[in-house]
Amino acid sequence: MSNLLLFKIGFPELILIAFFGLIPFGLMLFSIIDAVKGKFENSTIRTIWIFIILFLPVLGSLLYLLIGRNKKIN
Repeated sequence: MSNLLLFKIGFPELILIAFFGLIPFGLMLFSIIDAVKGKFENSTIRTIWIFIILFLPVLGSLLYLLIGRNKKIN
């Protein structure tokens, strides 16, 4: 089981792929879905947040979760 798949990927490599690939992608996907479904004062703010998340995936997602979610209308 030291060589998973046919690419000779071991467990440490899978951890790195998850940490640098899957987790940031999931964070970006969650942020985009939350921004699209959320209600903002106007659609321009929503659009700006979506572009920020798309062009700066990790940083944009973190900024949205820290700042953007507070700007939504409850």
